[in-house]
Amino acid sequence: MYQFSYADVQEDGVAEAREREREAITHSISLLEAAKASGLESRDATEAVYFVSRLWVRFVEDLASPENQLSEELRANLISIGIWILKEAERIRQRKSNNFQGIIDISRMIRDGLK
Repeated sequence: MYQFSYADVQEDGVAEAREREREAITHSISLLEAAKASGLESRDATEAVYFVSRLWVRFVEDLASPENQLSEELRANLISIGIWILKEAERIRQRKSNNFQGIIDISRMIRDGLK
């Protein structure tokens, strides 16, 4: 019979959540790469911007939650990055920017930091 401590179960939950976050960011990177290749006015661009925006709104909401267990400084830094990504995605949507690569680069750094 297995016995798990609450801390073990909680740690597994955190690890699973991080892996889901990594997968979501990896998916956003794939969408952004397709959008970059297809061009600013493509369906790929629309889908990428929509997905990235929804993803980062969710991340920012979670980071702003008092229940979030990350340090306050790290949360603030990630919220700032999220706001930048949201603003850049909106600029792309409005066709004022085509900075897919900037969002891709930042997303890779965030994803790789979730290991």
